[in-house]
Amino acid sequence: MQIRDMMVPVGDGVELEVRRIQHEASTGPVLVFLHESLGNIALWRQFPEKLAQATGCDALIYNRLGYGHSSDELLPRPYDYLEVAGHQWLPRLLDALGIEDVVLIGHSDGGSIALVAAGAMGGRVKALATMAAHIYADHLTLAGIDEMVVRYRETDIRERLARYHGDRTDELFKAWQRVWRDDGFHAAMDFTRWLATIGCPAMIIQGEGDEYGVPEQVTDIVAGIGSNARGVFLEGAGHSPHLERQDEVVDLLYDFLCSESIYKNSN
Repeated sequence: MQIRDMMVPVGDGVELEVRRIQHEASTGPVLVFLHESLGNIALWRQFPEKLAQATGCDALIYNRLGYGHSSDELLPRPYDYLEVAGHQWLPRLLDALGIEDVVLIGHSDGGSIALVAAGAMGGRVKALATMAAHIYADHLTLAGIDEMVVRYRETDIRERLARYHGDRTDELFKAWQRVWRDDGFHAAMDFTRWLATIGCPAMIIQGEGDEYGVPEQVTDIVAGIGSNARGVFLEGAGHSPHLERQDEVVDLLYDFLCSESIYKNSN
């Protein structure tokens, strides 16, 4: 596999930082990875490469607006920032790269964005997998954010995040916790119309010990999508099952994509 990093113009003066993992001959749609609220390309670690290797599919990992070397985002974040990321910026990025068929794989905020994108892009999305996606702020979400605010102030978490976010660390952290603690944002969150239009196979994953989301996040997402979606709860995993149980999640997604005939592995 070849790994390349690049900047991609997507219109309106905006550039997004991208990593592409490509085979000499791909066997299916492109795996598109959407990161969490405090994530970026690097924080996916080896997960995208392992899944690309297992499936034979090419992969695309990118930093959203305001992350890494991507263009700045509008602050404070508008209440519809998750939806705009899914129905506007992701399709623009795929168009710029000439990518048509995709499998969306999103974690946390990235999972929520993947739900919007799957609803917005129709048949272009061949399958969808989310991990710790949320469609509302529940009591665990808010308690987890409050705890992280304390850790950010009193522990070395800021320094650890700064390894990946550099000068943007404080800005990103404040943008995340402020919007998620805003009652107006909670009232504006409505993913109903996006879920109802998702027609592709969907796997909605959550760790049984997820400290940022109640189990109903999974069951409500599955109910909103319908019969083509199924929920999976992973024992022994928290908010980041793709890192905590990486090999198990790779196998799970491999089997899911294979069972849905999304691709044909040549190995």
